[in-house]
Amino acid sequence: MKNNSSVICIGELLIDFFCTDVDIDLVEGKNFEKQAGGAPANVCAAIVKLGGSALFSGKVGNDPFGHFLKNTLEAVNVDTSMLVLDDEHPTTLAFVSLKANGERDFIFNRGADAFLTENDLDKDRIMESSILHFGSATALLAEPFQSTYVNLIQAAREEGKFISFDPNYRIDLWKGRIDDFIKLSQKGIAIADFVKVSDEELMIISGMNDREDGIAMLHELGAKVVAVTLGKEGTMVSNRQRIEIVPSVKVDSIDSTGAGDAFVGATLYQLAIGEEPKRLLENFEQLKNIISFSNKVGAIVCTKVGAISALPTQEEVHQF
Repeated sequence: MKNNSSVICIGELLIDFFCTDVDIDLVEGKNFEKQAGGAPANVCAAIVKLGGSALFSGKVGNDPFGHFLKNTLEAVNVDTSMLVLDDEHPTTLAFVSLKANGERDFIFNRGADAFLTENDLDKDRIMESSILHFGSATALLAEPFQSTYVNLIQAAREEGKFISFDPNYRIDLWKGRIDDFIKLSQKGIAIADFVKVSDEELMIISGMNDREDGIAMLHELGAKVVAVTLGKEGTMVSNRQRIEIVPSVKVDSIDSTGAGDAFVGATLYQLAIGEEPKRLLENFEQLKNIISFSNKVGAIVCTKVGAISALPTQEEVHQF
């Protein structure tokens, strides 16, 4: 593997507290399960589990929760040397309960991840990597993290780095601020080589009801390759010249948590071990093969409970 084949993911690492009581809100909920959360961290773990190299950059509190998160990533061999332990702000926490009608009760206690600044980053080291992934659900919410994120994406573009972008829309976080989400997401899409969006995110960001029209709009913004994940249908992928749905594999889905992050991680893993990631995406047949493998990784995650714990190894993918 090349020396610069490591993928660097910048974003949030937090604690998800899932209420294990059935059909109850957070007022009445008493029992909670602690899990490591954060889309960029899940992407890192997916890459490493497949045999690649990935580094996570972000900020957690210098508290028991922060150390739990650091240990969780290190247990799967993610490089945490650029994870900042903040003495001033606690680790970010999210509390979630699920009602029988599918509605979520959600409380977000924003902490250390919001305070990642450019001074916290080793930019020289970041720019040594061939691929940078920006897929944070929280990075664009507020300052100073918002400016840190946007400026780093622009700096990476200027350095000619391969940029992966996943807007990671969470309705609970953007209530009343949907226009801000669209504007900031379009900034990232405009300079990305690879854009992964869900069906919902495509419609929101593009304002289009037709998938192909929405994808065309993202290409007009500047995206080189667009992948729209469609769950069990597979993934609609376009590299401007061609567009096609790459089917997924059939599974009995138990928990889809982290499936999208696993898909992104699998894609970036394959791009990182190639000689020239940008060139790989120009060949549509190669691109379809990459997406097909990533679909399988995402599907496997759906057959298990959890995010990081459900991620497959290379051997498990080939045996599936």
